Amino acid sequence: MHRRVDYGQYLTAVAMTLARRHKPIWSWIRWRHVCKCGNELPCRHKHKIPVNRGHWPGEDR
Repeated sequence: MHRRVDYGQYLTAVAMTLARRHKPIWSWIRWRHVCKCGNELPCRHKHKIPVNRGHWPGEDR
């Protein structure tokens, strides 16, 4: 069963996921703030988001 999601809802979901994954936390081992994903701050880790705008309903080419 496929459920269609509009583009705004998808962007909100992606933003919330990235916000949960990448936020500063205190590292007791390193004794400083690091990103929750484990990288140093500022975290520049890029996540691939599988989006092709042509797949969105209502998008004209």
